[in-house]
Formats: sequence, structure tokens, C-alpha cells
Amino acid sequence: MTDLEETIIENRTMVLPNHANILDTAHGGTVMKWMDEVAAMSAMRFAGRTCVTASVDRMSFERPIPVGDTAFICGYVYDAGTTSVKVRIRTYREDLRTHEREQTTESYFVFVAIDDERAPVAVPELTVASEEGARLREDALEGENGGR
Repeated sequence: MTDLEETIIENRTMVLPNHANILDTAHGGTVMKWMDEVAAMSAMRFAGRTCVTASVDRMSFERPIPVGDTAFICGYVYDAGTTSVKVRIRTYREDLRTHEREQTTESYFVFVAIDDERAPVAVPELTVASEEGARLREDALEGENGGR
């Protein structure tokens, strides 16, 4: 069994001109790629197996990330099935000079754990051992169901 808080992955990427669209902000597809990578790391940390993306639910782009700012991406496993792993993933625009941070993007990814032959394999049970873990799980379940 793996505890929810053990699955938290955080990553930062500075938005450079080669990541940008014609408006000098992070290209949506690039942000999605970064989110998929962080979410996959969270799923694999939980499952102890290679995990592949099965679905992405409601990719919500709320505000842009300008060139020069940092994309701060945070994800964690909030639920699991027999072979599937659900990850809540959020991106924030962060100005490293001022420490200002605001959410820009949110989504919910589903991964499937696979073996060496790429066949689905069972994942462990998710445990929640702290009040903070319970709060994170409840927030994710509410958001997944549209209750933002």
C-alpha cells in the first residue's frame, strides 16, 4: 500500500521562447506535455510499475504563463482501481523573483499500470494516513465531479 502523500510530485520549468506561442506565452500543448510527465511520475511512484496515460479529463486553461515565468506543476494520486491510477494535476504560473503564484491549468489524468509485455497489472491500494492527505483526496474527488 502506498500513501497519497508519497505520490506528490512537484516540478518547475522556466518558460522559454521555444516553449511559447505567438503571444509569448507557454503553448498549451507544451503545458499538457509537462503535466502528463509529472502525472506519470506520480502514478509510477504509487504503482511501482510503468504507467501509461489512458485518459485526460477536462484540461482547463485558466490563464497564460508568460515567457520568463516558471511553470510549477504539482500532481498526486487520489484514487486507484484494479489496474488504473487517477492523478490530479495542476499547473501554476510562478514569478521566481516575487514568489507570486497563481493557478493556470488543471486536469485529471487516468493511467494504467503495465508489465514488461505491456499488459495491464494490478496496482496497490491507496492509503490516506493524514488530515492533509484526506483533504487533498476530497478536493480531487470534488473537482473530478465538477464541484470546483
